[in-house]
Amino acid sequence: MTVGPRSQALFEQACRVIPGGVSSPVRAFRAVGGTPPFITSASGVHVTDADGRTYLDFIGSWGPLALGHAHPEVVAAITEAAARGTTYGLPCPGEVELASTIAELSPVVEQVRFVSSGTEAVMSAVRLARGVTGRDKVVKFAGCYHGHADHLLVQAGSGLATLGVPSSAGVPAAFAGETLVLPLDDEDAATGLFDEHGASIAAVLIEPIPANHGLLLQRPAFLEHLRALTRSSGALLIFDEVISGFRVAPGGAAERYAITPDLVTYGKVVGGGMPVGAFGGPRATMRHLAPEGAVYQAGTLSGNPVAMAAGATALRILRRENAWERLEALGARLEAAATPLLAPHGVRLVRVGSVFWLDFGTGEPTRRPDRIAADAADRFRGLFNRLLDDGILLAPSAYEVGFLSLAHTEEHVDRLAAGWGKALA
Repeated sequence: MTVGPRSQALFEQACRVIPGGVSSPVRAFRAVGGTPPFITSASGVHVTDADGRTYLDFIGSWGPLALGHAHPEVVAAITEAAARGTTYGLPCPGEVELASTIAELSPVVEQVRFVSSGTEAVMSAVRLARGVTGRDKVVKFAGCYHGHADHLLVQAGSGLATLGVPSSAGVPAAFAGETLVLPLDDEDAATGLFDEHGASIAAVLIEPIPANHGLLLQRPAFLEHLRALTRSSGALLIFDEVISGFRVAPGGAAERYAITPDLVTYGKVVGGGMPVGAFGGPRATMRHLAPEGAVYQAGTLSGNPVAMAAGATALRILRRENAWERLEALGARLEAAATPLLAPHGVRLVRVGSVFWLDFGTGEPTRRPDRIAADAADRFRGLFNRLLDDGILLAPSAYEVGFLSLAHTEEHVDRLAAGWGKALA
């Protein structure tokens, strides 16, 4: 699709003052071709670009908007909080409210520390794990993306997968050397690594629902195996629930799979559309953070009063509206409508709750990035652009997931399913 003249002009201007014209790589539309529309407003399930074209949105700002765009109660909470001051640099009551709500919902968290992004949350949780255990090495999994901290940009997913880059320039080899990488869905490989390095491993870091290089749903038995390995070796198990937290269940994947990690990281939904990250766990672990303990972590805008108000309001609404049951029903509706339209073309809808992904492979469910169909990006490119022409907006990458919100209706998901069927035909 060719964007309108205003978006085109904005992109050309952006390329002069912003690297690649975007503030996050996947937004550049390079994987699908063309120029990204520049969004000027959003409401409910729709976004409107600078040329006045409106799209039915299934990106949802990459996951935070479980309530949809510009929910009136969240907007009111933000407006009221901002009128009282946008930042204090001192504690505020909103921190206590949001932290208390997280502790009530999470099966893991007794105490929580707020930061400003998911990247900060994971980076801080890893530092805490190293401080608690006195060990240096961290285990991650190929295809899992945990933000852009140096030591975690090793065989990562998300935009790196879209651009075909396995890691990043600018990361010292010594940093990457402290990160051990395992394949997903392979108990034997995990056991072998712990047999060799178990005494030096501080933490195993995993997305319990990997959603940054496709939606690679893991067998619960594999996650349980990691829990057993870390427990027996003295390492910590960290669940990166920046995407799945408060999205797939009130207590995230930890609740859904009934597996209790040692630490959990949050982002996206927890901020209600504002920049918020958090990490938490039992008091016995969290007490190692400064000012109580020796593990230092800080942030000028951490616990920002406007962001706290947005997050607390969003979680309050999700609880009040029985959101997780409603989102599950909406996702099931999409799956039922889409499956008979996708299957004849060798495409499978992978879904957990309100998170979905198109798998262009055949045979067994795809659980590892190296088993994603080789032609997925090429097939998705045509599909994406046909839907965009019809006013349906998906993430501009074959490896990124889509999101449903409480603002979506059965008619909206039926339209998406019909659009897939039409495009594939």
